[in-house]
Amino acid sequence: MSRVVAVEAVLPRHVYAQEAITEAVAPLVTPDPSRAALLRRLHAGAGVRSRHLVLPLEEYAGLGSMGATNAVFVREGTLLAEEACRRALAAAGVEPGEVDHVFATSVTGVAAPSLDVLLSERLGLRGDVRRTPSFGLGCAGGAGGLARVHDHLLGRPRDVSLLVAVELCSLTLQHRDDSAANLVASGLFGDGAAAAVVVGAEHPLARAEGGRRTARVLDTRSQLYPGTTDALGWEVRDTGFAIVLSADLPDLLGAHLLADVKGLLADHGLTPAQVPAWVVHAGGPRVIDAVRDALGLSEDAVRESRASLASAGNLSSVSVLDVLARTLEAAEAPPGTPAVLMAFGPGVSCELVLLRLEGR
Repeated sequence: MSRVVAVEAVLPRHVYAQEAITEAVAPLVTPDPSRAALLRRLHAGAGVRSRHLVLPLEEYAGLGSMGATNAVFVREGTLLAEEACRRALAAAGVEPGEVDHVFATSVTGVAAPSLDVLLSERLGLRGDVRRTPSFGLGCAGGAGGLARVHDHLLGRPRDVSLLVAVELCSLTLQHRDDSAANLVASGLFGDGAAAAVVVGAEHPLARAEGGRRTARVLDTRSQLYPGTTDALGWEVRDTGFAIVLSADLPDLLGAHLLADVKGLLADHGLTPAQVPAWVVHAGGPRVIDAVRDALGLSEDAVRESRASLASAGNLSSVSVLDVLARTLEAAEAPPGTPAVLMAFGPGVSCELVLLRLEGR
Protein backbone atom coordinates (compact mmCIF):
# COMPACT_ATOMS: atom_id res chain seq x y z
CA MET A 1 0.00 0.00 0.00
CA SER A 2 1.26 3.46 -0.84
CA ARG A 3 0.97 6.24 1.71
CA VAL A 4 0.02 9.90 1.26
CA VAL A 5 2.38 11.63 3.70
CA ALA A 6 1.61 15.27 2.85
CA VAL A 7 -0.94 17.26 0.86
CA GLU A 8 -0.75 21.03 0.38
CA ALA A 9 -3.09 23.31 -1.57
CA VAL A 10 -2.08 26.82 -2.64
CA LEU A 11 -4.41 29.55 -3.90
CA PRO A 12 -3.44 32.74 -5.77
CA ARG A 13 -3.15 35.94 -3.75
CA HIS A 14 -5.88 37.81 -5.65
CA VAL A 15 -9.08 36.93 -3.77
CA TYR A 16 -12.49 38.45 -4.41
CA ALA A 17 -16.00 38.10 -3.07
CA GLN A 18 -18.32 36.29 -5.45
CA GLU A 19 -20.42 39.44 -5.88
CA ALA A 20 -17.39 41.44 -7.06
CA ILE A 21 -16.50 38.79 -9.63
CA THR A 22 -20.09 38.70 -10.84
CA GLU A 23 -20.21 42.43 -11.50
CA ALA A 24 -16.86 42.39 -13.32
CA VAL A 25 -17.67 39.35 -15.44
CA ALA A 26 -21.25 40.18 -16.48
CA PRO A 27 -20.36 42.91 -19.03
CA LEU A 28 -17.58 40.75 -20.48
CA VAL A 29 -19.92 37.85 -21.11
CA THR A 30 -23.11 39.48 -22.37
CA PRO A 31 -24.58 42.88 -23.30
CA ASP A 32 -28.10 41.46 -22.89
CA PRO A 33 -29.70 42.60 -19.60
CA SER A 34 -31.86 39.49 -19.35
CA ARG A 35 -28.86 37.16 -19.77
CA ALA A 36 -26.88 39.27 -17.31
CA ALA A 37 -29.71 38.86 -14.81
CA LEU A 38 -29.59 35.08 -15.33
CA LEU A 39 -25.81 35.16 -14.83
CA ARG A 40 -26.29 36.94 -11.50
CA ARG A 41 -28.84 34.34 -10.35
CA LEU A 42 -26.56 31.46 -11.34
CA HIS A 43 -23.58 33.03 -9.58
CA ALA A 44 -25.63 33.61 -6.45
CA GLY A 45 -26.73 29.97 -6.40
CA ALA A 46 -23.28 28.45 -7.03
CA GLY A 47 -22.48 27.85 -3.37
CA VAL A 48 -19.40 30.08 -3.70
CA ARG A 49 -18.57 32.97 -1.36
CA SER A 50 -15.15 33.89 -2.75
CA ARG A 51 -12.65 32.85 -5.38
CA HIS A 52 -8.91 33.27 -5.84
CA LEU A 53 -7.82 34.45 -9.29
CA VAL A 54 -4.38 34.24 -10.85
CA LEU A 55 -4.68 37.79 -12.21
CA PRO A 56 -6.18 40.98 -10.77
CA LEU A 57 -9.85 41.06 -11.67
CA GLU A 58 -9.53 44.11 -13.91
CA GLU A 59 -7.01 42.36 -16.22
CA TYR A 60 -9.47 39.76 -17.52
CA ALA A 61 -11.09 42.30 -19.85
CA GLY A 62 -7.84 42.36 -21.86
CA LEU A 63 -7.64 38.59 -22.37
CA GLY A 64 -9.32 37.22 -25.45
CA SER A 65 -7.10 34.81 -27.35
CA MET A 66 -5.80 31.31 -26.77
CA GLY A 67 -2.23 32.56 -27.09
CA ALA A 68 -2.62 35.26 -24.47
CA THR A 69 -4.37 33.09 -21.91
CA ASN A 70 -2.04 30.13 -22.40
CA ALA A 71 1.03 32.30 -21.92
CA VAL A 72 -0.39 33.36 -18.55
CA PHE A 73 -1.11 29.72 -17.72
CA VAL A 74 2.47 28.62 -18.36
CA ARG A 75 4.01 31.53 -16.48
CA GLU A 76 1.72 31.76 -13.48
CA GLY A 77 0.68 28.11 -13.31
CA THR A 78 4.28 26.98 -13.02
CA LEU A 79 4.90 29.41 -10.16
CA LEU A 80 1.78 28.34 -8.29
CA ALA A 81 2.54 24.65 -8.77
CA GLU A 82 6.11 25.18 -7.61
CA GLU A 83 4.87 26.73 -4.37
CA ALA A 84 2.50 23.82 -3.75
CA CYS A 85 5.29 21.30 -4.38
CA ARG A 86 7.74 23.06 -2.09
CA ARG A 87 5.18 23.17 0.71
CA ALA A 88 4.26 19.51 0.33
CA LEU A 89 7.88 18.37 0.21
CA ALA A 90 8.73 20.44 3.29
CA ALA A 91 5.71 19.07 5.17
CA ALA A 92 6.75 15.51 4.28
CA GLY A 93 10.39 16.09 5.18
CA VAL A 94 11.46 15.06 1.67
CA GLU A 95 14.23 16.77 -0.32
CA PRO A 96 13.58 17.46 -4.03
CA GLY A 97 16.45 15.15 -4.96
CA GLU A 98 14.66 12.27 -3.26
CA VAL A 99 11.67 12.43 -5.62
CA ASP A 100 11.65 9.51 -8.06
CA HIS A 101 8.45 10.20 -10.00
CA VAL A 102 6.30 13.22 -10.85
CA PHE A 103 2.69 13.04 -12.02
CA ALA A 104 1.48 16.46 -13.22
CA THR A 105 -2.09 17.13 -14.27
CA SER A 106 -3.99 20.12 -15.63
CA VAL A 107 -6.77 20.77 -18.09
CA THR A 108 -6.77 24.60 -18.26
CA GLY A 109 -3.56 25.14 -20.23
CA VAL A 110 -0.93 23.35 -22.27
CA ALA A 111 2.85 23.44 -22.24
CA ALA A 112 5.69 21.75 -24.11
CA PRO A 113 8.07 21.18 -22.40
CA SER A 114 5.36 19.93 -20.08
CA LEU A 115 4.64 21.24 -16.61
CA ASP A 116 6.59 18.43 -14.94
CA VAL A 117 9.73 19.42 -16.89
CA LEU A 118 9.35 23.09 -15.95
CA LEU A 119 8.87 22.12 -12.31
CA SER A 120 11.82 19.74 -12.39
CA GLU A 121 14.20 22.57 -13.21
CA ARG A 122 12.69 24.99 -10.69
CA LEU A 123 12.53 22.46 -7.83
CA GLY A 124 15.91 20.87 -8.49
CA LEU A 125 14.67 17.34 -9.14
CA ARG A 126 17.11 14.70 -10.35
CA GLY A 127 17.78 14.39 -14.06
CA ASP A 128 16.58 10.79 -14.04
CA VAL A 129 13.23 11.54 -12.39
CA ARG A 130 10.37 9.62 -14.02
CA ARG A 131 7.63 11.86 -15.36
CA THR A 132 3.95 11.40 -16.17
CA PRO A 133 2.35 14.52 -17.68
CA SER A 134 -1.43 14.41 -18.00
CA PHE A 135 -3.98 16.51 -19.87
CA GLY A 136 -7.67 15.63 -20.30
CA LEU A 137 -8.59 14.04 -16.98
CA GLY A 138 -10.23 17.33 -16.11
CA CYS A 139 -11.84 17.60 -12.69
CA ALA A 140 -11.03 13.92 -12.15
CA GLY A 141 -7.29 14.62 -12.44
CA GLY A 142 -6.57 14.86 -8.73
CA ALA A 143 -8.23 11.52 -7.96
CA GLY A 144 -7.03 9.86 -11.16
CA GLY A 145 -3.53 11.17 -10.55
CA LEU A 146 -3.48 9.71 -7.05
CA ALA A 147 -4.66 6.38 -8.44
CA ARG A 148 -1.96 6.31 -11.13
CA VAL A 149 0.72 7.30 -8.60
CA HIS A 150 -0.43 4.38 -6.46
CA ASP A 151 -0.11 2.08 -9.48
CA HIS A 152 3.46 3.29 -10.03
CA LEU A 153 4.37 2.73 -6.40
CA LEU A 154 3.00 -0.81 -6.39
CA GLY A 155 5.71 -1.65 -8.90
CA ARG A 156 8.39 0.54 -7.29
CA PRO A 157 7.64 0.33 -3.55
CA ARG A 158 10.76 2.22 -2.43
CA ASP A 159 9.98 5.29 -4.54
CA VAL A 160 8.75 8.77 -3.68
CA SER A 161 6.12 10.20 -6.02
CA LEU A 162 5.09 13.83 -6.28
CA LEU A 163 1.55 14.44 -7.51
CA VAL A 164 0.88 18.00 -8.64
CA ALA A 165 -2.26 19.59 -10.05
CA VAL A 166 -2.65 23.17 -11.22
CA GLU A 167 -5.75 24.75 -12.70
CA LEU A 168 -6.24 28.36 -13.77
CA CYS A 169 -9.91 28.09 -14.62
CA SER A 170 -10.41 31.86 -14.75
CA LEU A 171 -8.36 31.96 -17.97
CA THR A 172 -11.04 29.94 -19.77
CA LEU A 173 -13.70 32.66 -19.46
CA GLN A 174 -15.26 33.16 -22.89
CA HIS A 175 -16.02 36.79 -23.73
CA ARG A 176 -19.33 37.52 -25.48
CA ASP A 177 -20.59 34.00 -24.87
CA ASP A 178 -23.86 33.96 -22.96
CA SER A 179 -24.49 30.23 -23.32
CA ALA A 180 -25.82 28.55 -20.20
CA ALA A 181 -22.58 26.58 -19.80
CA ASN A 182 -20.40 29.72 -19.86
CA LEU A 183 -22.74 31.57 -17.49
CA VAL A 184 -22.55 28.69 -14.99
CA ALA A 185 -18.78 28.22 -15.35
CA SER A 186 -18.08 31.93 -14.92
CA GLY A 187 -19.62 31.74 -11.45
CA LEU A 188 -18.33 28.36 -10.34
CA PHE A 189 -14.66 27.76 -11.12
CA GLY A 190 -11.60 29.13 -9.33
CA ASP A 191 -7.80 28.97 -9.59
CA GLY A 192 -5.35 26.99 -7.50
CA ALA A 193 -2.68 24.31 -7.25
CA ALA A 194 -2.08 21.34 -4.99
CA ALA A 195 0.68 18.82 -4.44
CA ALA A 196 0.85 15.52 -2.60
CA VAL A 197 3.88 13.48 -1.57
CA VAL A 198 3.14 9.74 -1.80
CA VAL A 199 5.59 6.97 -0.90
CA GLY A 200 5.68 3.26 -1.65
CA ALA A 201 5.12 0.56 0.96
CA GLU A 202 8.85 -0.09 1.46
CA HIS A 203 9.88 3.54 1.89
CA PRO A 204 10.82 4.53 5.48
CA LEU A 205 8.07 7.16 5.57
CA ALA A 206 5.49 4.45 4.89
CA ARG A 207 6.35 2.84 8.21
CA ALA A 208 6.50 5.98 10.37
CA GLU A 209 4.11 5.92 13.32
CA GLY A 210 2.13 8.71 14.98
CA GLY A 211 2.58 12.37 14.13
CA ARG A 212 0.56 14.15 11.46
CA ARG A 213 -2.51 12.62 9.88
CA THR A 214 -1.73 10.69 6.69
CA ALA A 215 -3.63 8.24 4.50
CA ARG A 216 -2.82 4.85 3.00
CA VAL A 217 -4.13 4.04 -0.46
CA LEU A 218 -5.84 0.64 -0.34
CA ASP A 219 -7.44 0.40 -3.76
CA THR A 220 -8.67 2.40 -6.75
CA ARG A 221 -11.34 2.15 -9.42
CA SER A 222 -11.95 3.98 -12.71
CA GLN A 223 -15.24 4.02 -14.56
CA LEU A 224 -16.37 5.49 -17.88
CA TYR A 225 -20.09 6.07 -18.38
CA PRO A 226 -21.12 5.16 -21.95
CA GLY A 227 -22.80 7.69 -24.19
CA THR A 228 -21.64 10.71 -22.18
CA THR A 229 -18.70 12.09 -24.20
CA ASP A 230 -20.69 15.23 -25.02
CA ALA A 231 -21.64 15.94 -21.40
CA LEU A 232 -18.41 17.44 -20.04
CA GLY A 233 -15.20 18.78 -21.52
CA TRP A 234 -13.83 21.56 -23.73
CA GLU A 235 -14.60 22.97 -27.15
CA VAL A 236 -11.26 24.36 -28.30
CA ARG A 237 -11.70 27.76 -29.95
CA ASP A 238 -9.41 30.55 -31.13
CA THR A 239 -10.49 32.29 -27.93
CA GLY A 240 -9.36 29.35 -25.76
CA PHE A 241 -11.13 26.53 -23.96
CA ALA A 242 -14.92 26.90 -23.99
CA ILE A 243 -16.60 24.66 -21.46
CA VAL A 244 -18.99 21.86 -22.36
CA LEU A 245 -21.14 21.29 -19.30
CA SER A 246 -24.38 19.32 -19.39
CA ALA A 247 -27.11 20.06 -16.88
CA ASP A 248 -27.63 16.28 -16.74
CA LEU A 249 -24.28 15.60 -15.00
CA PRO A 250 -25.73 15.32 -11.46
CA ASP A 251 -28.38 12.89 -12.74
CA LEU A 252 -25.66 10.75 -14.38
CA LEU A 253 -23.83 10.54 -11.07
CA GLY A 254 -27.03 9.70 -9.27
CA ALA A 255 -27.70 6.83 -11.67
CA HIS A 256 -24.24 5.22 -11.57
CA LEU A 257 -22.25 6.22 -8.50
CA LEU A 258 -23.72 3.91 -5.86
CA ALA A 259 -22.95 0.77 -7.85
CA ASP A 260 -19.39 1.93 -8.50
CA VAL A 261 -18.73 2.72 -4.84
CA LYS A 262 -20.32 -0.52 -3.68
CA GLY A 263 -18.12 -2.45 -6.10
CA LEU A 264 -14.95 -0.83 -4.77
CA LEU A 265 -15.91 -1.35 -1.13
CA ALA A 266 -17.17 -4.92 -1.53
CA ASP A 267 -13.67 -6.11 -2.40
CA HIS A 268 -12.65 -5.01 1.10
CA GLY A 269 -15.67 -6.28 3.00
CA LEU A 270 -17.14 -2.81 3.42
CA THR A 271 -20.40 -1.04 2.61
CA PRO A 272 -21.00 2.71 2.24
CA ALA A 273 -22.62 2.77 5.69
CA GLN A 274 -19.31 1.55 7.19
CA VAL A 275 -17.30 4.44 5.72
CA PRO A 276 -17.35 7.54 7.93
CA ALA A 277 -15.07 9.80 5.86
CA TRP A 278 -15.82 11.01 2.32
CA VAL A 279 -13.50 13.17 0.20
CA VAL A 280 -15.80 14.44 -2.54
CA HIS A 281 -14.79 16.67 -5.44
CA ALA A 282 -16.42 20.06 -4.91
CA GLY A 283 -17.91 20.15 -8.39
CA GLY A 284 -20.78 22.44 -7.47
CA PRO A 285 -23.79 22.33 -5.15
CA ARG A 286 -25.78 20.00 -7.41
CA VAL A 287 -22.84 17.61 -7.82
CA ILE A 288 -22.27 17.46 -4.07
CA ASP A 289 -26.01 16.97 -3.53
CA ALA A 290 -26.05 14.14 -6.09
CA VAL A 291 -23.18 12.33 -4.34
CA ARG A 292 -24.76 12.80 -0.93
CA ASP A 293 -28.15 11.54 -2.06
CA ALA A 294 -26.89 8.65 -4.20
CA LEU A 295 -24.78 7.26 -1.36
CA GLY A 296 -27.22 8.09 1.43
CA LEU A 297 -24.68 10.31 3.22
CA SER A 298 -25.36 12.88 5.89
CA GLU A 299 -24.76 16.54 5.16
CA ASP A 300 -21.89 16.41 7.65
CA ALA A 301 -20.12 13.84 5.43
CA VAL A 302 -19.73 16.45 2.66
CA ARG A 303 -18.92 19.34 4.98
CA GLU A 304 -15.33 19.79 3.77
CA SER A 305 -16.44 19.71 0.14
CA ARG A 306 -18.97 22.48 0.80
CA ALA A 307 -16.29 24.48 2.63
CA SER A 308 -13.83 24.14 -0.26
CA LEU A 309 -16.46 25.19 -2.78
CA ALA A 310 -17.55 28.17 -0.70
CA SER A 311 -14.06 29.54 -0.12
CA ALA A 312 -12.45 28.86 -3.50
CA GLY A 313 -14.98 27.59 -6.03
CA ASN A 314 -14.59 24.44 -8.11
CA LEU A 315 -10.81 24.07 -8.57
CA SER A 316 -11.13 21.31 -11.19
CA SER A 317 -8.40 18.68 -10.62
CA VAL A 318 -7.10 20.60 -7.61
CA SER A 319 -10.47 20.46 -5.86
CA VAL A 320 -10.40 16.92 -4.47
CA LEU A 321 -6.81 17.40 -3.24
CA ASP A 322 -7.89 20.56 -1.42
CA VAL A 323 -10.75 18.60 0.15
CA LEU A 324 -8.31 15.82 1.09
CA ALA A 325 -5.98 18.32 2.76
CA ARG A 326 -8.93 19.77 4.68
CA THR A 327 -10.10 16.28 5.67
CA LEU A 328 -6.68 15.22 6.95
CA GLU A 329 -6.44 18.43 8.95
CA ALA A 330 -9.94 18.27 10.44
CA ALA A 331 -10.75 14.56 10.70
CA GLU A 332 -11.29 13.32 14.24
CA ALA A 333 -11.79 9.68 13.24
CA PRO A 334 -9.39 7.18 14.84
CA PRO A 335 -6.46 5.64 12.93
CA GLY A 336 -7.60 2.87 10.62
CA THR A 337 -10.79 4.67 9.57
CA PRO A 338 -11.70 4.00 5.91
CA ALA A 339 -12.35 6.93 3.58
CA VAL A 340 -13.43 7.16 -0.06
CA LEU A 341 -12.03 9.89 -2.31
CA MET A 342 -13.84 10.64 -5.57
CA ALA A 343 -13.86 13.02 -8.51
CA PHE A 344 -15.55 13.21 -11.91
CA GLY A 345 -14.29 14.37 -15.28
CA PRO A 346 -14.76 14.26 -19.04
CA GLY A 347 -15.81 10.93 -20.39
CA VAL A 348 -17.96 11.13 -18.24
CA SER A 349 -15.48 9.44 -15.94
CA CYS A 350 -15.47 8.59 -12.26
CA GLU A 351 -12.24 8.07 -10.30
CA LEU A 352 -12.47 6.42 -6.88
CA VAL A 353 -9.72 5.88 -4.30
CA LEU A 354 -10.18 3.88 -1.10
CA LEU A 355 -8.07 5.26 1.73
CA ARG A 356 -7.31 4.34 5.33
CA LEU A 357 -6.65 7.28 7.62
CA GLU A 358 -3.48 7.05 9.75
CA GLY A 359 -1.92 9.07 12.53
CA ARG A 360 -3.09 11.08 15.52
